[in-house]
Amino acid sequence: MYRPLADELRPKTLDDVVGQKHILGPDGLLRRIVSSGNIPNMVFYGPSGTGKTTVASIIAAQTNRTLRKLNATTAGIGDIRQIIAELDTMLTPGGVLLYLDEIQYFNKKQQQSLLEFIEDGRITLIASTTENPYFYVYNALLSRSTVFEFKQVPASEVEKAVERALRIMQERTEKPVEIEPGVARYVAQSCGGDVRKSMNAVELLFSAAREEDGKLLLSLDDAKAVAQKSAMRYDKDGDDHFDILSALMKSLRGSDPDAALHYLARFLEAGDLPSACRRILCSACEDVGVAYPQIIPIVKACVDSALMLGLPEAKLPLSDAVVLIATAPKSNSAYMGINAAMADIQAGKTGPIPRQLQNVHADGTGFEREQGYLYPHEYPGHWVAQQYLPDALLGTRYYDPAENKTEQAAAEYWRKIKEEA
Repeated sequence: MYRPLADELRPKTLDDVVGQKHILGPDGLLRRIVSSGNIPNMVFYGPSGTGKTTVASIIAAQTNRTLRKLNATTAGIGDIRQIIAELDTMLTPGGVLLYLDEIQYFNKKQQQSLLEFIEDGRITLIASTTENPYFYVYNALLSRSTVFEFKQVPASEVEKAVERALRIMQERTEKPVEIEPGVARYVAQSCGGDVRKSMNAVELLFSAAREEDGKLLLSLDDAKAVAQKSAMRYDKDGDDHFDILSALMKSLRGSDPDAALHYLARFLEAGDLPSACRRILCSACEDVGVAYPQIIPIVKACVDSALMLGLPEAKLPLSDAVVLIATAPKSNSAYMGINAAMADIQAGKTGPIPRQLQNVHADGTGFEREQGYLYPHEYPGHWVAQQYLPDALLGTRYYDPAENKTEQAAAEYWRKIKEEA
């Protein structure tokens, strides 16, 4: 029966696991816990192909527990009941280690069904998820578990696994194999830190290898075709999407055009044009703002052009917008001002609108009152002292000019006007 290379080469000991040195290294916390034999309930959180399933299998083998695997995308209460029925029988002499993959797809009731059994120790649960467990795992279950984060495997570590896979596949092949320079490195770099994906790429390379002069050729061009876009981790509803959104916004705010272009490229490669456009326009308003107010219509024009052009040409106006925002002077003074004003409104700090600002046309017959509004354009400098804020907020300041040329020039202009009035 066919067995995928990734499954066949799955490590049997913690020493063989690629990556995760922060928890599985010589002094790693998870390694020390496994060595003690006292295995708590755990949640493994991290991207696909980083060793979560492998480590769970190794823990079960090293601690003489019966391993049962469920995938929450297809499993239900019936599958859990079946495992519970095996408890305290000859089938599970050392207890059960339940590996529940993609736990985020289990609802609250399904997760709750495990509580009694993990609490009394008859089931040791290792749940895995690619999403933030603090958002997706039921609190009662989470409070009884220890969370370990599995990180994307560095390309240098993946390359070792790829070279090992290539050697094993060469040994199995009857014909001589010629591997072009750079194949292993390219596969390792293009798999996005997913070791499983790199194993699949190696297997595909051998399946599609051309025969030349009695030898199988694994070419760099074939490696590029097999691994095309596989380094991109992107799920529009998952953590990666929001991480890239955050990284783009923070790179723009941090005035790093190179990083901003990188994260824009991720959106474009994933084909998510609306998310990129929204974030770029938001940054122009929030992070540049009145330090360079002309940037807002400029960026809006770039966004409109991108949406009209579509991909791939949308990269042209969007890259212009990203570089412009990243290199522009920054100010969040208006953003901070509106936040402060809204906080007061939400706290109930309002009060009646001063009479001189009220709509005079709202006064009906028999309810005429002197409004007392002073029309600024009738005064020198187009300004006159007058109360605008409600009585309850007199003296409140929401806007403080930032230290950029545009805002300082405006502040100085009004300071002189008001001193002369």
